[in-house]
Amino acid sequence: MSLNRRTLLQFGMSALAAGAFPLAAFAKPAKGSFFDKNQIPIGLQLYTLADTAKTDLNGTLKKVADVGYQAIELAGFHGHKPAEIRAAADRVGLKLTSIHIGGQGRGSDPSLSGDLARLAADVHAVGATDVVMPFFVIPERLQPKPDAESFHAYIERIMGQLTVDDWKRNAAFLNEKNAVLKREGLRLGFHNHNCEFMPVGKTTGFDIIASETDPSVVLEIDVGWVQAAGLDPVDVLKRYPKRFQLMHVKDVRASTRPNFVLSQDPTEVGRGIVDWKKLLPAAYAAGVRKFFVEQEPPFEKDRFAAIADSYKFLSTAAA
Repeated sequence: MSLNRRTLLQFGMSALAAGAFPLAAFAKPAKGSFFDKNQIPIGLQLYTLADTAKTDLNGTLKKVADVGYQAIELAGFHGHKPAEIRAAADRVGLKLTSIHIGGQGRGSDPSLSGDLARLAADVHAVGATDVVMPFFVIPERLQPKPDAESFHAYIERIMGQLTVDDWKRNAAFLNEKNAVLKREGLRLGFHNHNCEFMPVGKTTGFDIIASETDPSVVLEIDVGWVQAAGLDPVDVLKRYPKRFQLMHVKDVRASTRPNFVLSQDPTEVGRGIVDWKKLLPAAYAAGVRKFFVEQEPPFEKDRFAAIADSYKFLSTAAA
């Protein structure tokens, strides 16, 4: 390809301004690249575009598909009916393979604590097979202060108060919900942040969840949050072989300081400190088959330009 990176980015921004994003120049992974060689689609966690997905679902998914993404992981139903989401994805050829559903309910949002038969029907309606709990269940005794603190401040305040028993209860919760969803033909999974890697007793919350859940509860590794915890994602993958089957492909800047309280300096995939040449084959060897780009705010550029940069890097990443 003769275009340099700056020219390509300028072209992309011009296309965005015109209301389109026809980046056919890198719509398919390069021959011999990691994703081409292993015949795995590059997916996107729609949380990255949550606001536009809620207000303009059809336009958002069209732009995502134009970049080259083939699969989507939903973050809930983004304010739409399952049939509407499925129709919008079908129109542009995107596969809806998994969905994040919280363990605790919030307002009218579906949760794993609610009607699982109804939830299963809605998940089947969008065509997904994996239901992933995106955050641990917080004990009732550790409630946020009403209108007095941000979620980040809340987590920072309570992390030191979580006990081994709290994490054991999370594992038991996942086992209970997994048994029900298996009967509905769905897999249940758990997604990490950096909080779970905080030491508790002689172990960590993540180790408790991974060791005390049924092996059929799959794990989704968020490598950006693992990196933010000051750990090597490859080491975490090797610790629990074949349990990890989904991945959030996320990068962070070198300025990210190791912590356990939801802090990171995000960037596009390939522009941070994650060693993708080492990590991608290690993830495949560990059993990961579903890869979803995700980027946390704040963004330094338009979000569609950001996901295009991440896709371009991954579509040429060596096998």
